[in-house]
Amino acid sequence: QVQLVESGGGLVQPGGSLRLSCAASGSIFSPYSMGWYRQAPGKQRELVATLARGGRTNYADSVKGRFTISRDNAKNTVYLQMNNLEPEDTAVYYCNVVAGSGGYWGKGTLVTVSS
Repeated sequence: QVQLVESGGGLVQPGGSLRLSCAASGSIFSPYSMGWYRQAPGKQRELVATLARGGRTNYADSVKGRFTISRDNAKNTVYLQMNNLEPEDTAVYYCNVVAGSGGYWGKGTLVTVSS
């Protein structure tokens, strides 16, 4: 059974930083990609950033230059470093992993950007 556990969310002031982590456990071997999505109140879930097995990254235009995705293959963990946060970044952030056995989602971690 695959489990994704996110951590690192919280309340931060505009201009601040947070780092999200997502640890994957279970039957995941060499995922095709690991990434982050977010869902703001009243909006659809949207892509934030993904990192493919070969190292290719993909970012939403709204976070380019502010967010950085990285992974630790040995720990099956993906990170999202978020800098210069804006109120519009407020959302529940979900970890996503795509592997040979299927796609998996974490339960989400709330990020609130407010003064």
